[in-house]
Amino acid sequence: MSAGGRPAAADGGRSGKNGKGGKGGNPAGLRAALGGLTTRGRSFLAAGAAAAVCAYVLGQSDLLRVGLLLAVLPLMSVIVLYRTRYRVAGSRRLTPARVPAGSEARVHLRMDNVSRMPTGLLMLQDHVPYVLGPRPRFVLDRMEAGGRREVSYRVRSDLRGCYPLGPLQLRLSDPFGMCELTRSFSDFDTLTVIPRTESLPPVRLTGDASGYGDGRRRSLALAGDDDVIPRAYRYGDDLRRVHWRSTARHGELMVRREEQPRRARCTVLLDTRAVAYHGVGPDSAFEWAVSGAASTLVHIAERGFAVRLLTDTGTSVPGAGPEDSPGTPQDAADSAGLMMDALAMVDHSEGYGLTRAHDVLRTGEEGLLIAFFGDLDEKQAALVARMNRRSGAAVAFVMDSGTWAGGGTGPVEERLRVLREAGWTALAVPPGASLPALWQQADSRRGEPPGGTAGGVGRPGMNGGDGS
Repeated sequence: MSAGGRPAAADGGRSGKNGKGGKGGNPAGLRAALGGLTTRGRSFLAAGAAAAVCAYVLGQSDLLRVGLLLAVLPLMSVIVLYRTRYRVAGSRRLTPARVPAGSEARVHLRMDNVSRMPTGLLMLQDHVPYVLGPRPRFVLDRMEAGGRREVSYRVRSDLRGCYPLGPLQLRLSDPFGMCELTRSFSDFDTLTVIPRTESLPPVRLTGDASGYGDGRRRSLALAGDDDVIPRAYRYGDDLRRVHWRSTARHGELMVRREEQPRRARCTVLLDTRAVAYHGVGPDSAFEWAVSGAASTLVHIAERGFAVRLLTDTGTSVPGAGPEDSPGTPQDAADSAGLMMDALAMVDHSEGYGLTRAHDVLRTGEEGLLIAFFGDLDEKQAALVARMNRRSGAAVAFVMDSGTWAGGGTGPVEERLRVLREAGWTALAVPPGASLPALWQQADSRRGEPPGGTAGGVGRPGMNGGDGS
């Protein structure tokens, strides 16, 4: 059973160890069937045994017949249900399989009778985590041979994460309600609940290079028209690109390298240190930071940037790759899916510093850097101030731990001053702050001096203007 609708089968009759029907007797399966006796079936069996004992003590043959009837009826029900040979196939489909927190997804279940005989009354039950809602149960009427039944239910979670759905179970019962047997499907599906995202206002972001819009920039793999770095000819290369001087020097056909479009790059840094945040739950500072990182990733990716997600542990999603290559729309969608899946599962780290993230950022040209930090002490603020040395622009959203914890304003202003003096556009994030408003504020205060309330100095973090 899978999200794509791949069917799985459950045998409604006697089963072997692997759950599939087989020839010959199966004592283990028969014992399991006897264990499926309902309260009514056990009561009939007990009443029959009691009647038989009383008939023997009292010498009443008629009472013995009654006792045998009462005892045989549930046993016959067990045998008939155990020997039922129909098979049922089921499939599950999630719409959608990845959903933002607080939104609903619909689960579609389809049951097909793939045997040559009709089924009896079936009870269908799907296992879902408690956080997604109550366990769904359905009663399916008799299905004719080759028949089909479709049902659906909704799930919803306010907490991000990956939640397993399944296994699906069928409960079979006899017409008298004496025995019930459960058959389970083996497949699971996963519902991914990603963080909530907000639409951000369009501003002109600056950094290493513009995106693929009006600000497209090309970087040549050449030093100039007279200082060409050629490569060997490959089948299919345009002969007009043949570089004859290099061909004569190397004794083989050489061609000029093509211009390579260079994508603008952006790194979204998320601080996940447990010591940097206070409180838990959907309205905590950490969940605000995760949601802010998700909103930023979506917004930046839609503008043509090559985006990656980086955490304080040094983990990068997606991993190292040719970020400057244009890629395909499918590649961009896959990268966005990987990052959103990572944010769905991200949790607090046990680290106390941001050294690993700093080491990753200092290894190359990062373009635009947008960071979401928890509480910063003096040492970590000094380390963050050095993170933007290889970035074209840097924007930081810093949680005001004092106000988030309800204890008044903390030392966030001093930390912001350190970052602004280093060229960051740094803003404090109070409880319940709106990310779109802070996003616009970071753009509007880009030119304020270091002593300003929220602006940036030196290199601008965001440059006002129409969105590209």
